[in-house]
Amino acid sequence: MFDKFYTLPFKTQFLLIMGVTFGVSLLLTPLVRLLAFKIGAVDSPNARRINTKVMPTAGGIAIFLSFVLSSLIFLPPLVRTVLPMGPWHADRAVLHYFDYIWPVVVAGGIVLLTGLIDDIREIRPLTKVGGITLGFLVIWFFTDIHFSNFKIPFHGPMLIFPPWVSFFVTFVWIVLITNAFNIIDGLDGLASGVSLISLVTLGITSYFFLPVPNVFLPITIFALVAAILGFFPYNYHPAIIYLGDTGALFIGFMLSILSLQGLKNATAVATVTPLIILGVPLTDSVVATIRRMLNKQKFYMPDKSHLHHRLLQMGFTQRGAVFVIYGIASTFATISIILNISSRLGGILLVIALLFGLEIFIELVGIWGAGRNPLMNVLKFIGNSGYRAEILEQRRERKQKK
Repeated sequence: MFDKFYTLPFKTQFLLIMGVTFGVSLLLTPLVRLLAFKIGAVDSPNARRINTKVMPTAGGIAIFLSFVLSSLIFLPPLVRTVLPMGPWHADRAVLHYFDYIWPVVVAGGIVLLTGLIDDIREIRPLTKVGGITLGFLVIWFFTDIHFSNFKIPFHGPMLIFPPWVSFFVTFVWIVLITNAFNIIDGLDGLASGVSLISLVTLGITSYFFLPVPNVFLPITIFALVAAILGFFPYNYHPAIIYLGDTGALFIGFMLSILSLQGLKNATAVATVTPLIILGVPLTDSVVATIRRMLNKQKFYMPDKSHLHHRLLQMGFTQRGAVFVIYGIASTFATISIILNISSRLGGILLVIALLFGLEIFIELVGIWGAGRNPLMNVLKFIGNSGYRAEILEQRRERKQKK
């Protein structure tokens, strides 16, 4: 039977494998839900939680197992290719998919296990970072997925990092993306839906726009998409199971290393594109860190001023808040694709417009915190003569007091 399967056209084989991956995830998720209750991987209602009843977490187990089945069992006999020569396979003309994917699966499994432990018995943030670090070390020593160079966008120079700088920057990138994605997992279907939007966009850009083709990257991305799709119906509002740190950390880690491969190419667009695709989790994480520092809080301490919290406080329903964030993620995704087909000047203007609009949105929603609206205040100063006169008068009074 399998001999006949592997005589089918490549696209047919791949679509069938994606269908099986989706189906396995769809069937596994209810079983994982039962397992989560038995092992105590649950979220109980408290002041920080949105849920009003005990909810099973660890939904990431179903996604991980489906992805493992696809990437380690079904895809290796199908996918063999010649990759650009790197330090880990310079002596081979052909690199098999299994050689490419097994370190990724092992590293992802370490991060998943870290999240599972946290779902069962809450662990300190530093311990979670330790688990992510172990996953990073597997990636660093057993793959060539390294942040080894950086092209300054829009006609800037190409920076080649020495090994120690590459090690540090790769580590920071992986930890930042993994934790940023974990932060947005606060509403039914939010993190899983945003991950699907980001991954599909990343898959499209990696297939069509990377300067150095790498067929393994989009294949891996869409295998992960199929696994998440099977879980998504159970996680969408009203959810019956959560990703938990098990799934959020795993998906965030996978996004970090998959997007990192786009950063390895010597073009400005390849540098900027992954940052835009991951705009929702990155923006929320960076703004949260700055907000906590301004409030003289520890940067890793949780609060209820993230984007989804603010939307709920403004009167949005859970589903409405999730749709708004889906829309923002889709906007980021669309801009990232347009950027790849824009001229240099068009790209610069597009990024400037994106940053301008993003800052206005952040201030209107109030994610910076109460009273922190620097850009809106500047615009108000320009466009409101009464406000401008008031500010100038306050400045004169302060000078006189001095």
